Parts: sequence; C-alpha cells; structure tokens
Amino acid sequence: MRQIREVLRLHLLANLSARKIQGATGVARTTIQEYIKRCSDSDISSVAILDKLNDDNLNEKLFGITSTTISPNSSKVMPDYNAVHQEMKRKKKTKVTLMFLWEEYKSTYGEDAYAYTQFRVYYRRYKQRLNPSMRQIHIAGEKVFVDYSGVVIPIHNQKTGEIDTAQIFVAVLGASGYTYVDASLSQKQEDFIYSHVSAYGFFGGVPEVVVPDNLKSAVISNNKNGIVINESYAALARYYSMRVEPARPYKPKDKSKAEQGVQGIQRYILACFRHMKFFSVDELNEAIAALLDRYNNKVMKHLGKSRTELFKELEKEELQALPANNYVYEQYKRAKVNIDYHITLEKCYYSVPFQYLQKEVEIRYSTNHVRIYYNNEIIATHPRLRTVGEFSTIPEHRSPEHAYIHNKWNPDRLRSWAKSIGEYSSVFVEDCFDAVEHKEHAYKKILAVLKMAKEYGNTEFELALIYAQENNLTATKSIRSVLDKRLYLQKSSNNRSYTTPTLFNNHENLRGADEYK
Repeated sequence: MRQIREVLRLHLLANLSARKIQGATGVARTTIQEYIKRCSDSDISSVAILDKLNDDNLNEKLFGITSTTISPNSSKVMPDYNAVHQEMKRKKKTKVTLMFLWEEYKSTYGEDAYAYTQFRVYYRRYKQRLNPSMRQIHIAGEKVFVDYSGVVIPIHNQKTGEIDTAQIFVAVLGASGYTYVDASLSQKQEDFIYSHVSAYGFFGGVPEVVVPDNLKSAVISNNKNGIVINESYAALARYYSMRVEPARPYKPKDKSKAEQGVQGIQRYILACFRHMKFFSVDELNEAIAALLDRYNNKVMKHLGKSRTELFKELEKEELQALPANNYVYEQYKRAKVNIDYHITLEKCYYSVPFQYLQKEVEIRYSTNHVRIYYNNEIIATHPRLRTVGEFSTIPEHRSPEHAYIHNKWNPDRLRSWAKSIGEYSSVFVEDCFDAVEHKEHAYKKILAVLKMAKEYGNTEFELALIYAQENNLTATKSIRSVLDKRLYLQKSSNNRSYTTPTLFNNHENLRGADEYK
C-alpha cells in the first residue's frame, strides 16, 4: 500500500507522467497507469485527501473492497473454488484464465454472482488456506519433484550383524500430489536414476520437467555461472523427453512440493516402521508399497479429494507416454585411444578402429555393454569385461599387417629400440609379445618400460631387467620399483655366484677364485 500511495502522491502533487513515476518508484508503467485511472475514477483529488485515508479506506476507494473487513454476502452464490483451482492447473492445455472462469460463473448466476474483484479476493483466500506447497498452481502433467527423505531406515544384515541405512526416495507430481516412494542402499547415481525409472513406471507416464535438489547425482554445479547437469542424469532426461530444472540453492519454495511430500511420507509411512526390523531393501520396499496406496488414497480435507482421485482427474492423461523399453543406466567417461588402438576402462581394454589412434573418445558403459563414440558417432560396441587386464578386440579394428610400416609404432620398431638398449631389453620385448594374442596388446607396456632406460640409463635398466626376470617381476610398476630402490645391487638369493657390479668387477677379463685352487 505504501507503494500505491507514493505513485498517487507523485501524480497528484506534480502531475508527473507514468514514465517519470516509473523512474522514481520502479513500479511498472502499466501498473502506474492502472492506479492513476482508479484514482481519477474516485473522489481522491489531492494529496491532502489521500493522506487522510487509512489503508482500508484507500483500498475500498481504489478497488471497491476493504481487504480486512470484506465478508461473504449471503445473497450471493460463492463459487466452487476447489473446481476453479483444478481448472487453473489445466490452463496450459485448456488456456483458461481466471477472467474466463469468472465469466462462466457470472453467466450461470447472473445478479447472484460476485463481481470479478471479489471473485479474485475469495480465490486468493482459498489458496492461502492450502498448505504452503499447494499455493503454487502446478500445471497438470508439467512437473515432478524428487528428493530424499532425511529419515533413513536401518537394514540389519543377518550374516554379519552389521546395520546399513536405506535411503528413502520420494517423487511427487506437481498438480495432484500423487506420490511414489522407494528405498535403496545409497543416494549414488545408479540408485538415484533407477528410482526415477521406477517412479515413471509407477505413474504410467512422464511429465515435462523433473525438479531435483542439488545433490551430485543430478547436478554438478548450480550457481551464478550457470547450471551443469550430471551427464548420466541428462541422458535419463533425454531418453524420457524431459528437461531438468533443479531447485535454486537455498530456495526451498522451488521444491516445496517435494518437501511437503517428504514430510507426508515421514508421518504416514516411515513412522509406521519405527518398531519394525528389516533385513533387506527388498523387504522394506514391499512394506512401503503396502502403505503407499493408503497414503495416496487418503482424502485431503482442504480439497475433499485424495491424491489418487486428483491424479486420475488431472494428470494421468496429461503425462507423456513411456518409451517401449525401460531406461538402461549408463556411465560416461572420456578417454584417449592408446597406441594399441584400445581404450582403458576400469583396467580392461576395448578396441576401436585403428584410424582413431591417439584420438579422444567418449565411453558410455552399463553393466552389460560398452559403447565408444567419436564426435557423437558410435565407432565401437563391446560386451562389458569384468576380469582385470582382459582385452576385447574386434579383428576389423586391427591395422593390416602390410600397414604396420606406416604406423608410428610397430613390432619391428619396438624390437629395434630394445636391441639398441641391450640384450635383456630384447628378451623382455619378445616375452611381452609372446604373452598376448595380438602384438598390439603389448605396445603400451613395452613403451612404458623401455622409456625407463632414458630415465635411468641403459646399464642400470639392463641390470633391473635381469633382477626382474630372476624374481619373476613382470608388472611395469614392479620394474620401476626395482630401479627406484636399486634392488639389482643386492645379492641374488637364487644365484650365489651373482656379484655386485662395481667399477672393478664389471668386465670380462676378471679371474675368479677358481683360478687359485
């Protein structure tokens, strides 16, 4: 009201234009023009008259009502604001407005209908009686709000006696409040995404927008520099033709529907488990499912309908259809193609066409498969490997034998390099080639080891390979450890004739103790 008074004061005192009043007060020009028009239609003709009016009187003269004293007129028919509220939720599809609904109401009751201004006042009062999360008008089929409950449920391991905690995932449809709940052992990305898939199956469709909180499984960052969505979560949204609109940090009203849903679930479902003991997540989910229908079917006093009824009336037909197949969770990773035309994923190796050597590719992998992309085009598909060090090589990906000479690295070049270092280096290279099915599989290891000769010197390197061979040390890290710790200077436990090399005993003309018998 103070803002209205300032607008009218500037108008009455100096007869300023709406544009100048806007510059002085920051109020929108169209709003200023509306206030001036209402002032001109009233008997407020000077600042003196304006100052004598209290807020209620000013409100009555400008808008025809007194906000603090208005009461229903017994001769008028009160609109069904529950029905009005539900119609406003459908406005995206039906394009209805509050004015349109009032006109329908007016045409039905004629002189017994309230004026439009009073119609709006009573509707505002109706919305204020709703709980905070229901005051926003959520369009049917538009949004689903997701969050985790702060309350967790203990899961008792019968074998070990350990106690884990189950996380409770809650998904609430915006317009109807229809709710889905499930439990999982963590809030990690895979559990988080599969809870979404289960929720969409429960709803029988998907809305246009998902509103998560800012946990890392969904949002990498949400700040003044912009929003960065986790790639796996973004892929889920793309699969279901949705978009992600995370709640703003420290703005609980953005996800009030989820907050209200979590609170309801804690009171009406999780509280029922306070004296129960669960031995698996599946057992807990069965108990949740038994109570979830009761929660959704409970009639809400302020609306006179249950969430299930509202879902069937408002949202069920508005949701987008589910895809034919359930979403398969994938993780994303970027990697550089090794010189052996393979990429490394969790210590397993997958081939790509040799033309992509040294290129950076994107890996998308699930529990069953690995797909490799370059410039968003798929270039290779493999079954997921589980054994460390295992290779998945497609023969067509290999460089033709006659093309070896054109490659930067090939067996002959590696052999030549090893020969220039020493005899044991050559033996090491051949052993590496013999240990694999395709010679290219050994390239990465051979290069990593032979490069140590430049770092430590050829002589030291050869001695380290001798020690590694005698002690059956084949891993790259083990050979580096031998060099770092200079283990080759120790007397071999397997060869008592092994002599520590020194400046005076490292040549072939040295006579041993046998010469003096």
